[in-house]
Amino acid sequence: MIQCCRRCIGGRYSYIWNKLDLIESYIIVILIVFLWFVVMLVFLDEAGDPWFKFDQSSSTYFVVGLVIFEDQDDALACDQRISLLRVELWLKSNYEFHYKKDSDRIRQAFINAIAPYNFFYYGIVINKQLLRSPNMQIKESFYKYTCGLVFENAKDKLDDAIVVVDRQWGKEFEQELKTYIKKKINTTHRKVKKVKMEHSHTNNLLQIADYIASWIYHRINKPTHNHYISQLDHRKIYVQIWPKIEKSTSIPKESTS
Repeated sequence: MIQCCRRCIGGRYSYIWNKLDLIESYIIVILIVFLWFVVMLVFLDEAGDPWFKFDQSSSTYFVVGLVIFEDQDDALACDQRISLLRVELWLKSNYEFHYKKDSDRIRQAFINAIAPYNFFYYGIVINKQLLRSPNMQIKESFYKYTCGLVFENAKDKLDDAIVVVDRQWGKEFEQELKTYIKKKINTTHRKVKKVKMEHSHTNNLLQIADYIASWIYHRINKPTHNHYISQLDHRKIYVQIWPKIEKSTSIPKESTS
């Protein structure tokens, strides 16, 4: 099966196979079969935390980032580029690119690697200290609501998409989240075909969603991180701040509502 897929891919991707170990090869084979039947892929991750215990160091802001690949070839090529980047940086084959933990050198290398590929992103920033509803302060309800807002903003771009969410909740809530997203977005046409949960350390493209959410989060909290974000500004569709933040931030005014 591996050899068959190598022959089928050939050309521009063949050199990458020589850099990957057997486990990575099998992962890519599975991804190829998966992507063959998929029109659009969407990846969701967050930054900050959904808690409201501000006296116990809960974050003021909660951010959800949504990364969209409209073309499966673009998604596959970007996935392979991230795998090759680990080889170039002398990292372990299972190394997870994670904005908060990565060094400046790795952050810059990751951004340089993904910037040429054809994806775009949405984001939403929630100022939790401005929320007054008691129901919104239940972390599960708050998380679902925030995801619903970012999907609502991206709805016009979605078409029969498969959504992949970073797995970090229990199975019961994961099922609730899947149902919530599909019911909220699939009102007249099927915008979301399927919602699935995966661990980010096993999915290169989820790691892009982590970077996007983290960049937006740090853009609010640490403006010195702006030099990272500017390289991906051409991939941004819309970043919403809710409720509206009065203090000056580096999020462009046209992205605030």
